[in-house]
Amino acid sequence: MEVKSKITYSSSGVNYEDVDPLKKLAQNLAKTTSQNSTLQVVEESRGESAFVWEEDNCYRAFVIEGLGTKNLIADEVRKITGKTYYGSLAQDTVAMIVNDLVVVGAKPQVVNAYFAAGSSDWFADDKRAKDLTEGWANACKLAGVVWGGGESPALNGIIDPHTADLAGSAIGIIEPKERLTLGDKLQPGDAILLIESSGIHSNGLTLARGIAKDLPEGYSTKLPDGTTFGETLLTSTNIYVSLVTDLFDAGIDIRYMINITGHGWRKLMRANRNFTYLITQIPPIPPIFNFIQKHSGNSDEQMYSIFNMGAGFAIYLPEDQVKKAQSIVKKHNLKSWNVGVVQNGERKVIIKSKNITFAGETLNLR
Repeated sequence: MEVKSKITYSSSGVNYEDVDPLKKLAQNLAKTTSQNSTLQVVEESRGESAFVWEEDNCYRAFVIEGLGTKNLIADEVRKITGKTYYGSLAQDTVAMIVNDLVVVGAKPQVVNAYFAAGSSDWFADDKRAKDLTEGWANACKLAGVVWGGGESPALNGIIDPHTADLAGSAIGIIEPKERLTLGDKLQPGDAILLIESSGIHSNGLTLARGIAKDLPEGYSTKLPDGTTFGETLLTSTNIYVSLVTDLFDAGIDIRYMINITGHGWRKLMRANRNFTYLITQIPPIPPIFNFIQKHSGNSDEQMYSIFNMGAGFAIYLPEDQVKKAQSIVKKHNLKSWNVGVVQNGERKVIIKSKNITFAGETLNLR
């Protein structure tokens, strides 16, 4: 099948160059509020995935995150299969929240839910409501957290009456304090260990939706491995909390961590440090990404700048601890790859085998 017209992330309605400046503006204004409280703010955490403050015997971390547009795909695929997929979407949402929390070294403790719909009628679907709430509770069990509560507004006129915005927040503890991980521990020579994703996770779905519109069979289109496009997109996101906890408990000297979400592999240089991240090998690319690339017309560089490409999480650690860490990863039934090294040099990511270089200014989050 020929690509009718190239489908980029920006052409599908998501352009980080428009969004990121607001994030930076918000961060700068947020700094001016630190003096409003006796809270001992860890300013270095601003620009990371979670906000951190210090208490007497520990640090605390807080994050708020959302699912994005993945539920729009679930709603369309439900018309084909009769399944709601909202149990899986619940795990996706919790994963987006807690995976952003653990990267600063925090163990998530409490998660709150935010289910906002465009009409109160949306909540009247008993099957969907049951799948969503049961899925949320199960995802909290996987993450080892308490579901504290939440909010479920009906926002008529703001949200489409047939859809919902799924999001949430979480608080976690960093104890002992030595587990605080903000990038200041990174050193030249550190290894870059990538942990497998379960697929697309919850980023890049707007572009995937654009592809489905141009496919004669839409979300029913078969991938080369026999699965359908729609159901493959709806595979639940991995939750990495227990893995990170076990790595810390085993004495692994974690120097930095990244939840590879929006901005794709550019996220590998998120730390506020001037280092070059040399990637000398890449993990096997799951079929879903090859399919998306074929039908969107995006280059390798564009794909790696948007999607996780089979690697959902990155851990930076001393080279001599990689094998021990990988043995722990294996016990969690996950694959991992020692893909590269941190080097002195300009802030950039080099994916050697793909001849791709992401300059520092392509990830402008601070």
